[in-house]
Amino acid sequence: MDQLVIAGKTYSSRLLVGTGKYKDFEQTRLAIEASGAEIVTVAIRRTNIGQDPNQPSLLDAVPPSKYTYLPNTAGCYTADDAIRTLRLARELLDGHDLVKLEVLGDPQSLYPNVVETIKAAEILVKDGFKVMVYTSDDPIVAKQLEDIGCVAVMPLASLIGSGMGILNPWNLQIIIDRLKVPVVVDAGVGTASDAAIAMELGCDAVLMNTAIAGAQNPVLMAGAMKKAVEAGREAFLAGRMAKKMYQASPSSPTGGMIGS
Repeated sequence: MDQLVIAGKTYSSRLLVGTGKYKDFEQTRLAIEASGAEIVTVAIRRTNIGQDPNQPSLLDAVPPSKYTYLPNTAGCYTADDAIRTLRLARELLDGHDLVKLEVLGDPQSLYPNVVETIKAAEILVKDGFKVMVYTSDDPIVAKQLEDIGCVAVMPLASLIGSGMGILNPWNLQIIIDRLKVPVVVDAGVGTASDAAIAMELGCDAVLMNTAIAGAQNPVLMAGAMKKAVEAGREAFLAGRMAKKMYQASPSSPTGGMIGS
């Protein structure tokens, strides 16, 4: 069976989803269920997972017994902040070590600061974390992060929350071809066709949040994304036909035609 493997654990779904930007935890739960995702990412600085016992907790709506939590460092702009945030997450989640590292460069573009990202990744890997890392679509940086020991590399398709889709498929293709760890497209997916294209390129998985939560009907969009990721993966495995510029080819055999 074609399964996703991250840090030695297998998953049937190749769609990873975020838990932010929904109107409430109930909508979050319904969308995640519709997506079929098994890994859910949560912004430790923005979502209550026990930090405030007096407020509703995501843990009740999306139980860790059913889903693999992926704490992330959204909102962190330095390596030190990111490291501190993930150490807190490990305490809150009883020693959980699978994490998503993102260190942002500025609050306008939310583009990754790769220098601080590399610095944080080195420390977190040595500290025993299994690091899935958000980064630019630079193939050299992606290989550095793999060599550091990250368990998955997550290049952006376009800016976080932009919905612009895959702007540079060529760089993504280089990263896919060069890395041995899973490559997960993270950020920029806007609709189902974007997810399908990412999977057709050969990405191992797609992570998204705004594309679902920001849709007019998040639950319906979650189901569409599930189908798109599955279709894109199957198309990649099937191997598409060769492109033929300026050359037509009949769909049916021409040999043995009636009347010939």
